Amino acid sequence: MNHPCSLLMVVAVLVYAILVGGQLGYAQLTPTFYGQNCPNVSFLIREVIQEAMLTDPRIDASLIRLHFHDCFVNGCDTSILLDTTNTMKGEKEVLGNKNSARGFDVVDKMKARLETECPGTVYVTIIILYSFTNVIKVAGRRSTNLLRRRDSLTANRTQANINLPSPFASLDELKANFTAVGLNTTTDLVVLSGAHSFREAQCRTFRGRIYNSPELPLNSTYNATLSKICSQNGTTDDNLRTQLDSTTPNVFDNKYFSNLQFARDLLESDQVLFSTPDADTIEIVNNFIAN
Repeated sequence: MNHPCSLLMVVAVLVYAILVGGQLGYAQLTPTFYGQNCPNVSFLIREVIQEAMLTDPRIDASLIRLHFHDCFVNGCDTSILLDTTNTMKGEKEVLGNKNSARGFDVVDKMKARLETECPGTVYVTIIILYSFTNVIKVAGRRSTNLLRRRDSLTANRTQANINLPSPFASLDELKANFTAVGLNTTTDLVVLSGAHSFREAQCRTFRGRIYNSPELPLNSTYNATLSKICSQNGTTDDNLRTQLDSTTPNVFDNKYFSNLQFARDLLESDQVLFSTPDADTIEIVNNFIAN
């Protein structure tokens, strides 16, 4: 990786692999879908994100996570945005999203601005997609959005519970999650996990690694630091947060991978990529560390 954003570009490509595997085929998607009826769609969405970052500098990471969690359930159709109704159970309440997925208010602001400029024209699916690629643009890289996806009218809480990778997952369980959405269980798994380079995690997701993880122990110095943040009983601090990458928490780089070598990654589902004996993911992790 000659540029720290090269990893992000690979992540983008893999997300597109999920995107084009859904209801509309690749040939039907086009970057010029809104060229005539809402030509400023990209600018308007980016404008809202930049405004949000003035008061919430980590909203970019949150929007990326929102996009991933949407794509892992029925494809990239924004079903994660749908609220629970009398006839449908939404996906926001599943363990992987509840008190964790965020950025819904920013998506609402984007939609409101687009409705003012281009009423009844832009699908919400495009908003989340542009939110993802905005991070690439801010970093000085280019990416082309393939447009024309339509919004889902239904959510799937059952599939969200099954498909979304758990922070406590074993390597085999992670591979099953990735197989379910048509992704490769080695390279795709390792690369997409690299999105944890600039995110946060709640105590409830890594408390076990601090106090009860003989098979995946944390670095002892790092463990001592984390024990001051998260108590062992967890009665009041389940939702307290700390950085997933303690080395360069606000930079999208390859330190996430080198942290794995020294047992300094918070989540069990991260550490298993490197610490599972004879795992086929270890070589890929090492390749990212070396370059």
